[in-house]
Amino acid sequence: MSTTTSSSTPAVRAVRTALAVSGAISLIVGLLILIWPGRTAAVAVAIIAVYVIIAGLVNIGIGIFFRSGWARIGYIVLGVLFILAGIFSFANLPAATAWFGVFVGTLVGILWIIEGVVSLTTLNHGSGRGWTIFFAIISILAGVVLLFSPLLGAVTLFLLLGASLLVLGVFQIVRAIQFGKTA
Repeated sequence: MSTTTSSSTPAVRAVRTALAVSGAISLIVGLLILIWPGRTAAVAVAIIAVYVIIAGLVNIGIGIFFRSGWARIGYIVLGVLFILAGIFSFANLPAATAWFGVFVGTLVGILWIIEGVVSLTTLNHGSGRGWTIFFAIISILAGVVLLFSPLLGAVTLFLLLGASLLVLGVFQIVRAIQFGKTA
């Protein structure tokens, strides 16, 4: 008589495979970020540039087949602007990568400041007043620091992302190996 263990069912094998693939991708991307942060960021910006060019072509296509005059012109102009942005990004990928880093760093800095201010508005709701004030001050200060050096902040956040992906990738692979095994 043959007994099938839970680790050999198709569903368990599928989950193990998904965990392993997800872990391997996280591990590889994390390593790429940590070993070659500039090149990895440039590849990410290049992927975004390709997307922007495709979005431009789609908008031009929508504009060509749109019935209304102003909407047609708007879609075509938007499509041309998208395509130009993608082409300019490819023309000077290092500058586009640095600009994107400054943009992300500035955006995160602004969002942290807003998050800190918004958290201060919750002081009258619930307990944890001290922690809320502490969080708000840290969030606002981190946002201000990021605004003064957005590129350095973006690089730091990118490297933290790489380290996180590396660790999470290892954990996912270990989970894949152990998934479905009985104690």
